[in-house]
Amino acid sequence: MRTLVLWCPDWPVRAALPDLPRDVPGAVMDGGQVLACNHAARVEGVRRGMRRRDAQARCPELALADHRPEVEARAFEEVLLGVEELSPAVTPLRPGLCALPVPARFYGGEEEAAAVVAERVVSLAVWDVRLGVADGLFAAEQAARRAVPQGVHVVEPGADAAFLAPLPVETLEAPEVVSLLRRMGLTTLAHLAALPASDVHTRFGTHGALLHRLASGQDPRLLARREVPPELGGILTLEPPVSSSETVAFSLRSVAERFVARLADHGLVCTALGIEVEVDDQVASTRRWVHPRWFGAVDVVDRVRWQLQGGPLPGPVGAVRLVPESVAPVGEHAPALFGPGGRGAATAQEDDRVERGIARVQGLVGHEGVLAARVQGGRSPSARRLLAPWGEQTQPARAVGAPWPGSVPPPAPATVYASPRPAQVVGPGDRVVGVDGRGAISCAPVRFRAAGDEDWRPVASWAGPWPVDELWWDEAAARRVARFQVVGVDGTAWLMVVENGTWWTEARYD
Repeated sequence: MRTLVLWCPDWPVRAALPDLPRDVPGAVMDGGQVLACNHAARVEGVRRGMRRRDAQARCPELALADHRPEVEARAFEEVLLGVEELSPAVTPLRPGLCALPVPARFYGGEEEAAAVVAERVVSLAVWDVRLGVADGLFAAEQAARRAVPQGVHVVEPGADAAFLAPLPVETLEAPEVVSLLRRMGLTTLAHLAALPASDVHTRFGTHGALLHRLASGQDPRLLARREVPPELGGILTLEPPVSSSETVAFSLRSVAERFVARLADHGLVCTALGIEVEVDDQVASTRRWVHPRWFGAVDVVDRVRWQLQGGPLPGPVGAVRLVPESVAPVGEHAPALFGPGGRGAATAQEDDRVERGIARVQGLVGHEGVLAARVQGGRSPSARRLLAPWGEQTQPARAVGAPWPGSVPPPAPATVYASPRPAQVVGPGDRVVGVDGRGAISCAPVRFRAAGDEDWRPVASWAGPWPVDELWWDEAAARRVARFQVVGVDGTAWLMVVENGTWWTEARYD
């Protein structure tokens, strides 16, 4: 069976910035580096792996978004469902990339089948889709990467090895192995394929042996058809259509209960719910709701009521459709003994009221309009702050438990300024306190002016410095700072930072 690979270039950018015009540069950041960028950004000189500062220096109008794998996977699910309408044996490889056996006999040929698949994906508003056909999965993926937009590159049967031979070894996406191969003078897949398989296995192990087989056009991997998710949604049809939101909500109760029960039968709970409201057989209102734990029947009814009350509809409601956009095993969200987190029933009820209130506000201002703060790794208080849409389980970009040399010890300051504010710190004889390259201070602080102060304050106590020498290998992004904790005689405590002899106030301890 021949293999067809479907590739949507720059998928992280499309998923994170769905409303971005094609001619506007955009990029997705991960750990302060460019993970992916669109064609408009590449024209301006932005490249994958480039640091944020360098990318913005080359393209000041660059639109940025954080890497959110769950958003990419959820957006690609629509593409997978569309392709499954044509061929059920779809294998998702990663968001933006999937494979399936070529349904050539059904559509009259490989190019004809690829054209039908491309047309289906384009109908989902994904204009840049490329397809490749080959004997093996690896060769088909490389063929897709060499196709034109909405086109297909077909490798003739038995010609995988010849097609792969001139490609560079970087195609294997194995940096450690590729680096060694380059030092050995092996620059193309043909060079690697020419080595004896036993020698490659001895030097590189099982992983190297797999790379050798891929370079030789002998891909041993088989397509694993994904399990088509069960129909877990729910629908309420109203005959005749109803104008009252309360009547619609009352009629929806039994549908919501069956919706939740059907998920429970599969050991699942819904954490993100899509609600579509139809008027005259047309979708008149659609919204995505997120729950910090999971949706019960009452939660579903509430969201429908709030959505109907949020704005006028063009006519009476004829149908309401419930779509579970994100589900999770029930074991991950099971309540603890005596209520959530082991607390009492009264506390659990208070939490429910708070969560319902926040959810209603989120429904009015949008999913990205209500943010929850979490802690991630970092040296400065601002770097440790992570803001994510309320209810969404966003993974921190930097691990909290990792060592962070130069970070200020706890407790953390209560007020962190969005941008540092000017400050002054002097020692005896009004000498400005400085810190040399070895972290030694020029003199002890005697008095200071914090953010917004007009008068000087005597120093009661101080601690520090905590020097940080960041990105010293990057001349453009390098930064050397030192942080101090300073307490005034009036009891106020501040976190201050000195950089290049200039003092700033970063935060205040309340």
